[in-house]
Amino acid sequence: MLENFWFNVQYGINHVLDPNGYDHVLFLMVLAVPYVFKDWKRVLILVSMFTLGHTLSLVLAAYGVVSVNGKLVEFLIPVTILIAALYNVFTAGKKEKSSKLSLLFFATLFFGLIHGLGFAREFKMFAGQSENKLELLIEFALGIEIAQIIIVFVVLFLGFLFQTIFRFSKRDWVMVLSAVVVGLVIPMILGSDLLN
Repeated sequence: MLENFWFNVQYGINHVLDPNGYDHVLFLMVLAVPYVFKDWKRVLILVSMFTLGHTLSLVLAAYGVVSVNGKLVEFLIPVTILIAALYNVFTAGKKEKSSKLSLLFFATLFFGLIHGLGFAREFKMFAGQSENKLELLIEFALGIEIAQIIIVFVVLFLGFLFQTIFRFSKRDWVMVLSAVVVGLVIPMILGSDLLN
């Protein structure tokens, strides 16, 4: 029982940290980069919104409620990352308004839904062997959350290093990391099956 639990949690962790599917990591980078350690509660809520959206789309797929065009989803995933990165580039250094925050929560939930749909087919095959899909989903979501917290911690830590030791301004740090992500996702978008 516990062995199964750890297997499913690890499956969630590996899903996020998979070097071949680094889109998840890129999205988390652009989500976390505008924040510092004292904002950890806000970042944790954002990450949890993403996990919630991701899990919701897996529930819908696992129970056969939704079926989506794989090529469309594979195209939309890097597009969502690009939107988040460009949002950072254009808002870096500006003061945050609380209304913007609620928009960010909904956007993150929506991005989570899209990213979850991208994984739905593989998850459906994985869950096909299980008699308790809900338990599997919860354990998998826990693994995703753990991996996301690790990535966010690394991004916040790097932000701390660059802003204290290397004397980057917060604005420059956000701009540089977001620009790197933009550079990585544009080829993903152009190379998607939907456009070729």
